[in-house]
Amino acid sequence: MLAVILLTGFAGLASIVSAYTAGFVLDQIMNSPEAMVMIVVDGAIKSDSAALEKNLSSATLALQSVRDLGIALSFGCLAVAVAAGFRVWKGRGKG
Repeated sequence: MLAVILLTGFAGLASIVSAYTAGFVLDQIMNSPEAMVMIVVDGAIKSDSAALEKNLSSATLALQSVRDLGIALSFGCLAVAVAAGFRVWKGRGKG
């Protein structure tokens, strides 16, 4: 039961972080007048605006972190599902 509670808490935290990160990226791209003056060079974003370039680089790192957190969370959910399934299967033999 403790694992389910902790996993639910972490899932809620991950969803809040995901929403904040997505909002940050959208704000940087959609509300910036310099957003149209960008090029991608060797996997990096270059812009006339140093602030926009820095913010988009930070957003890229944040999105990579959110991706990694999502993968870890999915493995945690899978482990809880397997453990719950095993407990149910083991309990059916006794009943």
